[in-house]
Amino acid sequence: MNTEQSHTLHTLFRRCGMMLLCAAAATATSLAATGWAGSVYIVTDEDDAAIILDPSQEKVPDLSSQLLYISNGSRGYDICLMENTSVLVRHGDTTLSVQSQRESISSLLGRLQLAPSALEMVGVKLADSSVELTVSSELAYYDYVTEKAPFRTVRVENPDMLEGEEKVVQEGSDGVRSSVYEVVWSNGAELSRQFVEELSTTAVDRVVEYGTAKPAPKPAASSGTKGNAAASSSSSSGIANVEKNADGSGTLYLKDGTVLKFSGMRTMSATAYTAGHGGVGTRTASGTAVHKGTVAVDRSVIPLGTRMYIVASGGIVYGLAAAEDTGVRGNKVDLYFDTYEQCIQFGRRDCTVYILE
Repeated sequence: MNTEQSHTLHTLFRRCGMMLLCAAAATATSLAATGWAGSVYIVTDEDDAAIILDPSQEKVPDLSSQLLYISNGSRGYDICLMENTSVLVRHGDTTLSVQSQRESISSLLGRLQLAPSALEMVGVKLADSSVELTVSSELAYYDYVTEKAPFRTVRVENPDMLEGEEKVVQEGSDGVRSSVYEVVWSNGAELSRQFVEELSTTAVDRVVEYGTAKPAPKPAASSGTKGNAAASSSSSSGIANVEKNADGSGTLYLKDGTVLKFSGMRTMSATAYTAGHGGVGTRTASGTAVHKGTVAVDRSVIPLGTRMYIVASGGIVYGLAAAEDTGVRGNKVDLYFDTYEQCIQFGRRDCTVYILE
């Protein structure tokens, strides 16, 4: 580990962020006996940005703080607690509050007979004067990386050009970008790695303008065709009426006669995505195959498995959907479309998300 990484980790402890400890399966059964974790530590700050500490590293960084310090020896190193630190431990339905001795986290858990199994991990959260430990089989963190960035093609409306006409107004060029990925660990192994957002890039977009102006209408052949255009623009999809209750719940009445109950609604930012672009695969974080109606969410905002009905600005009805994927942060959703062309047309829009019962 270089000096810059060591300094960054030291800063994370000083800021009292969150740390996640992933117990290596090969050594999990010997934690209490040896006093050494022999583990991979996934240390994250208050934004869940992660730095990984590998026990095979020859140099152990100085992570001393008022609550924690690093202990090392022939079997590796461990994160240790200062004496008389207030520690809250959660494991399933069990919650214990104890005062630490001058001991490692793994030793404390062993003393409480809560040492992680081969498939469990430990989340360590620092408060101003206390520590919270959560023993669980799943955790998530955000990985900040620098990677090559191919240029994107952006399509822009030009009302002065006729429909069907296009022109390139700016050529694109590849570059380098800083990106954030959500990494999910489950049962001691990495389960998924989802692209979340681009922080910065040196790539230059290829900009294509396309016409939206309609040609002059031809004279109608007879009066019998009057009203056909209006009829063709109508649709049986979409919402006919919304009834809202004082608590935020309500009822959706769709144009096709479907009635849906919702427990609440949110205004969110929506972006289109599809497989084969931007690192998107064909499987979701839930293990399902991607399909129209798959929505990527921040699980702390919308839990996985949530059913939704989504309407985007511009009168676009995405319709019935389910939170099956991850890879976004905050008040955002990614909506899956079958083709890249559909994604380009949708782009990014505000949308109303009805949380269905």
